[in-house]
Amino acid sequence: VTAGSGPCCRAAGSRRGAVSSVAAGRVPGSGCGADMALSLGEGGGGSRLRRQLESGGFAAGEYVKQLSQQSDGDRDLQEHRQRIQALSEETAQSLKRNVYQNYRQFIETAREISYLESEMYQLSHILTEQKGIMEAVTQALLLQADRDDPALGARRAAAADPFLPLSAKDAAANEEGRQRTLTTLLEKVEGCRDLLPESPGKYLVYNGDLVEYDADHMAQIQRVHAFLMNDCLLVATALPNRRGAYRYDALYPLDGLAVVNVKDNPPMKDMFKLLMFPESRIFQAENAKIKKEWLEVLEETKRNRALSEKRRLEQEALPRPAPTPPESTNPFDEDEDEEEDEPSAEEEVVDLSLEWIQELPEDLDVCIAQRDFEGAVDLLDKLNEYLADKPVSQPVKELRAKVDERVRQLTDVLVFELSPDRSLRGGPRATRRAVSQLIRLGQSTKACELFLKNRAAAVQTAIRQLRIEGATLLYIHKLCHVFFTSLLETAREFETDFAGNYGCYSAFVVWARSSMRMFVDAFSKQVFDSKESLSTAAECVKVAKEHCKQLSEIGLDLTFIIHALLVKDIKGALQSYKDIIIEATKHRNSEEMWRKMNLMTPEALGKLREEMRSCGVGNFDQYTGDDCWVNLSYTVVAFTKQTMAFLEEALKLYFPELHMVLLESLVEIILVAVQHVDYSLRCEQDPEKKAFIRQNASFLYETVLPVVEKRFEEGVGKPAKQLQDLRNASRLMRVNPESTTSVV
Repeated sequence: VTAGSGPCCRAAGSRRGAVSSVAAGRVPGSGCGADMALSLGEGGGGSRLRRQLESGGFAAGEYVKQLSQQSDGDRDLQEHRQRIQALSEETAQSLKRNVYQNYRQFIETAREISYLESEMYQLSHILTEQKGIMEAVTQALLLQADRDDPALGARRAAAADPFLPLSAKDAAANEEGRQRTLTTLLEKVEGCRDLLPESPGKYLVYNGDLVEYDADHMAQIQRVHAFLMNDCLLVATALPNRRGAYRYDALYPLDGLAVVNVKDNPPMKDMFKLLMFPESRIFQAENAKIKKEWLEVLEETKRNRALSEKRRLEQEALPRPAPTPPESTNPFDEDEDEEEDEPSAEEEVVDLSLEWIQELPEDLDVCIAQRDFEGAVDLLDKLNEYLADKPVSQPVKELRAKVDERVRQLTDVLVFELSPDRSLRGGPRATRRAVSQLIRLGQSTKACELFLKNRAAAVQTAIRQLRIEGATLLYIHKLCHVFFTSLLETAREFETDFAGNYGCYSAFVVWARSSMRMFVDAFSKQVFDSKESLSTAAECVKVAKEHCKQLSEIGLDLTFIIHALLVKDIKGALQSYKDIIIEATKHRNSEEMWRKMNLMTPEALGKLREEMRSCGVGNFDQYTGDDCWVNLSYTVVAFTKQTMAFLEEALKLYFPELHMVLLESLVEIILVAVQHVDYSLRCEQDPEKKAFIRQNASFLYETVLPVVEKRFEEGVGKPAKQLQDLRNASRLMRVNPESTTSVV
């Protein structure tokens, strides 16, 4: 009811509210039937209102108009509105109850349908098994009867098979008709003449148009025409510009073909799948009837093919009586006959009719599909053991051909298992299964190659996943742990898998060298390319050497390899640090005033004593004066500390290939200081300063150089003649007295 002033406004607002309420609460009479009780509980008035609203010709506009004319005022309209609103709410509640009740009934019905579908599926499965058992029993009885009475078997086969002629004349006509039909149809297929050699037993069983779909995305690929023959299935694609002409696409032997029915899932229906390890293809027939025909004729043709193959093997396995030679009056023929009979008596007929041999190709397919690699290799070993001492006849060759195809498939699967594309988790032990089966198949070389490739990819991935930390030494610790642990695990697994295959060990050594090169690349990029200090580089190289020594636990020493790979970078680091020391020494020499050092505090003097003692200078106290004075030049003290620090870090990096590089660097550094002292002695005129310079020269020659020689000999293991000559020489080289710079 809208707010307003006066009776007119209130009446108009009441009419609008009544109209909206009636329009919102109108319930058609046919909506719920007798299940909805529209009672307001107000006697006859409620019943009349309910009947009026349920009437088929009810008009809301006329009803509101009539109600407005008959009402005495706003109060009557409010009462009518309340009645209709209550009627609307009760109707909504009744609708909710009915919907809920129907929904529960729908759920119960769906559950019953699901139970019924499951029972029907089980019943269908049981019937299919019963049918297979009955057919197997029937075939076994027929085969037994055929063995007992060959003539009866021939008559039964002639009566059961419409393609089996009863006479030689009918056989020739039937065979000629089949060949003609096959030739006529295959003339329409381009590129299959050489793939299908004309054989007397090949004929066409069924053919028709199909639509091929993608197995992953169920998208239509192309229209094809399939030709089913008694021993193979030919798939050809339609040529776009030539009606009735096709191009060869694929040829599948029935021995390795499996047919699977695809359940209808609209709009994808009338489909079936062909499994040809390791691929599969999905085809759609024109309708359900044609799909059923394809499934039945494929299964029937496969079954007939298997039976005919089994009969052929049984016939070949039967011993054939040798023809009786005509009697001869030649007395020399008797000896020749005896000699010819001996090898024939020794010939052994290979029995291939055993059940496990007949089912061997299918069993291998099942093992490969189920990833039972050990079971497949066990079957192959069993066959090889059975045929080891048997003669190689034509049936054996055909069986070998079928088995070799499965061996190739098994090898491909095992190769894929070891490919780096597969998951690299699990460590080296995850590859043991595939490697061991490849070795059993006689593929030890390929197994070794694939194993090492897999491990190389795993090591590379592990190194790539390392986070580059801010601290170089921390990253090098992680890098060495990851790499050398992986290398050690790989070596142990290799020794376990390839025990006895000593020819593969050289391949492992080559692989270890290439892996070490990959490690050194990552190591050098982080340590040497980033221009780290010599002390940091020395610590990193020391860590790498310690981890490399762990490989000696399995008899593998790669220290010489890491030396050979790092020698170039270490040489560059030594020469770079040598140049830095020389430049710093020259800079200090240029500013040299030849004054004593005043350390100002006893603490500073004590600290300098400790530093010189750590450098190996034990008699430094004789060069200290009163209070905090040191009777040496700042340049000479700084040179001593820098040179000894360089020597200590260089000895951490030392190995024989760096001997001359380290020795030459030391000589060059010492020459700069010695030449500067020698030049200063020649040029200085002040007697007091000259005496101070001689004291510094004495410290260099008698204290610093012997300490360098001794520490070098301790670190290298042999004395250095160049350092001895440098110390013993009174003047190292001639210099220009007029020059004010050092000569190097």
